[in-house]
Amino acid sequence: MKKVITYGTFDLLHYGHIRLLERAKALGDYLIVGITSEDFDKARGKINVTESLAERMEAVKALGIADELLVEEYEGQKIDDIRRYGIDIFAIGSDWRGKFDYLRDYCEVVYLDRTEGISSSDIRSRDRLVLGLVGASTNVDKIAREAGFVNGLEIGRSITDERDYDELLRDSDAVYIYARPERHYDLVKKALESGRHVLCETPLSMKKADCAELFALAEESGLVLMEAIKTAFSTAYARLVLLLKSGKIGEIVSVDSACTSMEEFEGAEEKDLSDKWNSISDWGPIGMLPVFQLLGPDYIEKRITSRMHPSAPRFDLFSRIDFTYENAVGSVRVGKGVKTEGELVVTGTKGYAYVPAPWWKTDFFEIRYENPAENQRYFYQLEGEGIRNMLADFLKAAVHKSPQTRVEPQVTAAIAGVIGDFCAGKDLRILGSRRNHAGGNEENGTSGENS
Repeated sequence: MKKVITYGTFDLLHYGHIRLLERAKALGDYLIVGITSEDFDKARGKINVTESLAERMEAVKALGIADELLVEEYEGQKIDDIRRYGIDIFAIGSDWRGKFDYLRDYCEVVYLDRTEGISSSDIRSRDRLVLGLVGASTNVDKIAREAGFVNGLEIGRSITDERDYDELLRDSDAVYIYARPERHYDLVKKALESGRHVLCETPLSMKKADCAELFALAEESGLVLMEAIKTAFSTAYARLVLLLKSGKIGEIVSVDSACTSMEEFEGAEEKDLSDKWNSISDWGPIGMLPVFQLLGPDYIEKRITSRMHPSAPRFDLFSRIDFTYENAVGSVRVGKGVKTEGELVVTGTKGYAYVPAPWWKTDFFEIRYENPAENQRYFYQLEGEGIRNMLADFLKAAVHKSPQTRVEPQVTAAIAGVIGDFCAGKDLRILGSRRNHAGGNEENGTSGENS
């Protein structure tokens, strides 16, 4: 019996796929089809695959052409499969011509002509989404650059002046918003009321109630509202959260994260800092992300301790946020005028997870136990700091109505609530001051109101 094997993503199964499988089957007596997993697709640069692995496997199986299906999960697997299954012919589309000649040492290699005029990429690109950009920063530049890797996403107008916002909304299907944090609510609400999908830089708002209102408006209008915490979309971080939630280190009792950057503020006056983000607004959402995703948004109490800029009473150079839960604690350290090791440590009853600096854009983490021989290391390719995956997920949610799972609305609301409390002087202690900047207790510098 002559065995043939071929591989592919088979996203949005179409006539071209069917013809390729039929021609591969005609080369022998038994056809094995390898379907690439999501992680391997991402490693190969195919980040905007629309359908899940299960959906793609079921679609190929339903054709009745393949005699057997397998999942392709790693580089070099083709050689392993050819040996394991005793393959006689490896068949692949002619657009890969020459790429797999190295397999001739193991079996015959046949490049099959593809059906002209049709491809999954063409099908996806017909569902085009024009994304308008609001704001001026390196974040906006990165969005524009990474969008080029997401098939079907087109960058439209880009503005830095809010007076041009109405015109941008008219010309766009969706908007990415980067503005002063206190302006996000108004800009997001106007975009949703105009029928536009929204990807907004974190924090989404400065108030927990505002977030609930905006998500309700998006749902009523059938629109996508997504908070742009790119860390949540990095493969390593996403896999870490899933592992820890599955009990990999037992019950979680502590989450400690640190995010800092050195910026020069010496001699700056309050007016000089008016267009800059303070530490808790800039780094706070990223630092709080693992706390709320692993321990939940319903903490019992919190305490914010901050060191302010001497000339700007609302500009924190450093803040520490401590959360107390019924059976766990969380601690977040953020700063723009200090420097510390930017690591993430999650402590459990059976072991702990360690993510090295900078943990918010890592491609590696380790699960550690009492016995070092049991330690496990995990490596995942990081492309575009997570932005590429974020844009792909945003496109899928907007065009193909895929569910949003990376940043839960309750997490977004919890982050906004903490930042809002900081601005109101709630649960806040200011280092070096006997008086809370929002009028709290003069003896210990804390607000008299609990959250």
